[in-house]
Amino acid sequence: MKNLFSMLLVGSILFGCGTATTSTTANDLASASPIVTSIDLTKVKDDKLPVVINPGRFTEETVAYRLPKVVQGTYKVSNFGLYIDDFKALDYSGNELPVKKTDDNTWVISNAKQLDKIVYNANDTFDQEIHGGLGEDVPFSPSGTNIEPDNYVLNLHGFIGYFDNLKNAQYTLDVTAPATFAHSSALQSTGIKSSPDGTAVTHSYFAPRYFDITDNPMMYGKLSIEEFMVGDIKIVLSVYSPNKVHTAKALKESMYKMMEGQKAYLGDINSTPRYDIFLYLSDGSEKAPKGMGALEHHKSTVVVLMESMPLDALEKSMIDVVAHEFFHIVTPLSVHSEDVHYFNYENPTFSKHLWMYEGVTEYFAQHFQVYEGLVEPSEFYEQMMNKISTSNYFDDTMSFTTMSENILDMPYAQNYTNVYAKGALIGMCIDILMRENSNGNRSMLSLMKELSNKYGVNKPFEDDKLIEEISSMTYPEVSEFLNTHVVGGTPIDYEAFFKKVGLKLSEATVETNFIQSGNGFIFDGDPERKVLFFSEGVKGNSFWNGKGILPGDVIKEIGGQALTLENAQMLLGGMYMWQPGGDYELKIERDGKEMVFKGKLEQAYTISESLVEDENATQAQKALRKAWLKG
Repeated sequence: MKNLFSMLLVGSILFGCGTATTSTTANDLASASPIVTSIDLTKVKDDKLPVVINPGRFTEETVAYRLPKVVQGTYKVSNFGLYIDDFKALDYSGNELPVKKTDDNTWVISNAKQLDKIVYNANDTFDQEIHGGLGEDVPFSPSGTNIEPDNYVLNLHGFIGYFDNLKNAQYTLDVTAPATFAHSSALQSTGIKSSPDGTAVTHSYFAPRYFDITDNPMMYGKLSIEEFMVGDIKIVLSVYSPNKVHTAKALKESMYKMMEGQKAYLGDINSTPRYDIFLYLSDGSEKAPKGMGALEHHKSTVVVLMESMPLDALEKSMIDVVAHEFFHIVTPLSVHSEDVHYFNYENPTFSKHLWMYEGVTEYFAQHFQVYEGLVEPSEFYEQMMNKISTSNYFDDTMSFTTMSENILDMPYAQNYTNVYAKGALIGMCIDILMRENSNGNRSMLSLMKELSNKYGVNKPFEDDKLIEEISSMTYPEVSEFLNTHVVGGTPIDYEAFFKKVGLKLSEATVETNFIQSGNGFIFDGDPERKVLFFSEGVKGNSFWNGKGILPGDVIKEIGGQALTLENAQMLLGGMYMWQPGGDYELKIERDGKEMVFKGKLEQAYTISESLVEDENATQAQKALRKAWLKG
């Protein structure tokens, strides 16, 4: 998962379960036949999608049916059962059986020997985000669902559930949709059938087990779709733009160039013959999704971004999030622990190794771009310095393995975003150590390939033994680093690692965006008044400082839209994407008086510590830098 604007929830910017107790051993009859499921997009009523579940026969008197509390890759509670209405269990005569909802996600069915099928209506989550507010138990947008006349985002874990002991049972799924709809899914197709009048089409799919239901999202509706090959991987790009601002065709070239570089970087790592990219572009309306970013799957990713972004900004964001998600085919999809492999959707346990799953993945997403010549080294250096700046918002003495294992609990949950900052820097440091100790012949990527060859998609590692195993596979310096800075809480001296590759820190005037300066974000918050205002950091942003914005100015509106807690991430995320030359309008309140600033955006600058090449670097340092950056 990558939440593109999760950094906006850091620190002061936004103010800082039961399980059914009934035993449900499944009947051999039920486990021997596929669970037959269907959803009908042509029968949506009151923004609810009808779902039918036929599990086969049970011999137990009582069974429990669940929707996921947590889904893989999100590291947060989603409670998809909260979006289910009108739940009914029917016997073979069509009569209702007794049902008791025992928690947010579980329905316990009595007289289950007579159970024929389950029927219910599923609400979508996109239009619920405004009510719950970001930070509540509303699913992160790319893991959520959408139901609207011309678009359906079908993250299937939001519609289809499981019986406790039948998670390994096969599933069949029929999706009925208007014949005019385009659609895409990496789930195995088993057939297509048209309705007698030709107005609807039913697509049939097969899933070997419940995991494959949750791992293969779909998108239906008025989409633009493009396909292209990257090596021997078929890439399918599906785009929904409600106002037809952007198309898959317009994004195809940049996606191809990026993924071609990724494939070259990965080399012989190839775990899928097809990869789907589902892009939903939010128009910023009240019921549109607010959480920008993406969620990974084995063979696909769901991305949510803003439709209002100009094409170049959209391409940049797509490169950022899709590169990250595609690299998840290395970890945790190929290299993962038992917690991931045997994931418990109701009461999950979490691996200690988010530094690897999310951190190393994020490092690869940045490193491949300079390694394959897509960006200049200076841009890569800037990205690493940004990671250091972001990581400074978090507890730098917190054990990463302890945080990972307890990621749903406080105070660890509030440090989650650091996996994309310090986690990536951990990957960078190990990469440099691997290259230094092998004369440039081994790297972080080669280590992941070795782990992938040893384990792979179907064989998990033992969580408690991974550090020890990596230590035995590598060098004493890597072992010491992991135990000191990942298991232990000793802060990392990044300057020492930069020195190894002939880089040094130097203060310079550099370009910045419209929400940061050299000291970080330029906003602060008041928890009592529930407002955002410009902090002292705004003095370091040349654009806002030059326009007369002062520390303490309360932000009332951005682009004519009132700033609220519910839309703060979306609006500030939109500011992050602003580009010089575009129009802006900002309403602030100062000493009780409202003021409006508007006009054309100009490039913003700030004074910041930068990484530069040391003119006194030794030949050994230069050689290591060359091996590191392929330069």
